[in-house]
Amino acid sequence: MDPPQDSAAPPSPPAQSGGSFGIPAMLVFASIVIIASPAMVPSCWYTRNSLSILHQVPEGHVGVYWKGGALLKTITEPGFHLKMPLVTQYEPVLVTLQTDQVRNIPCGTKGGVMINFEKIEVVNKLKKEYVYETLLNYGVNYDNTWIYDKIHHEINQFCSSHSLQQVYIDVFDQIDEKMKDALQCGCTKYAPGIEILSVRVTKPIIPERIRRNYEQMEEERTKVLISIERQKVVEKESETQKKMAIHEAEKTATVSNILREQKLKEKENAMELQEIENQMFIAHQKCLADADFYSAMKEAEANKMKLTPEFLELKFIEAIANNTKIFFGHKVPDMVLDQRLLVGNFLENVSQLVHGERQMKSDDNA
Repeated sequence: MDPPQDSAAPPSPPAQSGGSFGIPAMLVFASIVIIASPAMVPSCWYTRNSLSILHQVPEGHVGVYWKGGALLKTITEPGFHLKMPLVTQYEPVLVTLQTDQVRNIPCGTKGGVMINFEKIEVVNKLKKEYVYETLLNYGVNYDNTWIYDKIHHEINQFCSSHSLQQVYIDVFDQIDEKMKDALQCGCTKYAPGIEILSVRVTKPIIPERIRRNYEQMEEERTKVLISIERQKVVEKESETQKKMAIHEAEKTATVSNILREQKLKEKENAMELQEIENQMFIAHQKCLADADFYSAMKEAEANKMKLTPEFLELKFIEAIANNTKIFFGHKVPDMVLDQRLLVGNFLENVSQLVHGERQMKSDDNA
C-alpha cells in the first residue's frame, strides 16, 4: 500500500524544504537508513516506529499518522502498510471496547469525612469516524482528559454533595449510573467520538472506626431482619394452622350435611314405602270389606227369600221341639196356644211386609 501522505503538502525537491522526497532519493535514503539502523536505533518504541518502513495495524485498531508533528487525515485499517521512515510517525488507536481503570480517588463527603475509591472501571469506545477529530483536539491520550481526570472531578462533586451514609450505603447503587451519565454528557458536548458504555464503582474505603460502626449497625439490622422474618414465619404458621382448622371444620360440616341428607333420604324412602304398604293394606281391607258386604247383602237377600210363613212355622216348630224345658200345670195349653197366636200374628205381619216389598220391586221393574 502506498505510504500515507499529507494531501495538503505540495511536492517539492528534497534540497529545498522538508516536503516529500523523490522516489530515487527516497530509495537511497532508505538504503542508508537500513544499513545504519543497527547502530543508530535506540531502544525506544517510538524511535523504532519512526525508522520502520513497513508497519502493521492490529485488529481492532486503526493507524494514525503524523508528519513533522502534524496529524494527518489518513486513517488506515488493520493490516500491513508503508510509511516514510523518520518523516512519518505512526500510532495504532483502539476503536473497539476498552476498559480504563481509575485508581485511588480520594474525596471528602458533605460531613467532612475523607474516603477513598480504590478502583473505578470505565468501559468506553472511540468511534472510528471521530478518530481524527478526537486526536486532533485531545491527542492520543484523550482518555486522560475525558475519563481519568473527569472521573476524579465527578466523584469529588458527588461526594461533596452527599453524606457518608448516602455515599457508602443509601445511594451507592446509583453512583454507577450517575458517573456514566456525567461522563457521557461531557463527551457528547465536547468529544462526541467517545462513547461511555458503563461505569463500575467499587465500595469506597472509609476510616476504620466508622467502618466498625457500620458493621455493628449492619449486625443489628441483620438481627432485626431475622426477628422480623421469624415473626413472619410464626404468623405464616399460625395462618396455616388456622386455614387447616377451618378446612377441617368445613370438611366435617360437609360430611355431616351429607350424612344428614343421606338419613333424610332414607327416612323419606321409608315413609314412601310405608305409605305404599298402607295404601296396599287399605286397598286389601277395602276389598275384604266389600267382599263381606257383598256376602252379607247376598245372605240378606237369600234370607228375605226364605222368610215365608211356612219356613218360619217350620223354624218355630223346630225351636219348640228342641226346647228341653218341661212345664207343669193347668195353664200349659193356654201358654202354648198363646205362643202360637203370637207367632201367627208375627208371621202374618212378615208375610205382608215381604209381599209389599216384592210388589214395589215389580212396580219398579215395570
